[in-house]
Amino acid sequence: VQLQASGGGLVQAGGSLRLSCVISGRTLSNSAMGWFRQAPGKEREFVATISWDGGRYYADSVKGRFTISRDNAKNTAYLQMNSLKPEDTAVYYCAARDSFFHSFSDREYAYWGQGTQVTVSS
Repeated sequence: VQLQASGGGLVQAGGSLRLSCVISGRTLSNSAMGWFRQAPGKEREFVATISWDGGRYYADSVKGRFTISRDNAKNTAYLQMNSLKPEDTAVYYCAARDSFFHSFSDREYAYWGQGTQVTVSS
């Protein structure tokens, strides 16, 4: 199973980015997906997760600004990030579970992408 994340970059505060995560070797419709991020000097933290049935959950810090979604036909998950803030700067990772159901814990994700850098300038 491989996950390929893309879409990161440099953006000004208030701007938007859309991250993509293509999964191969596993059917996306059978997996819950998650996005996590890690800023320099900090631990990796939960950002968003989506269950097989489309149920979505977010960290309080991104609620109302970020949207997680999935396109099972394309085996791709997305993270739409709007109203970006400098504190959103981090490496963003997509992850997949061996389960239909969402999780907020990175320990419960079996497969990980390589990470994509998001930098928000003030």
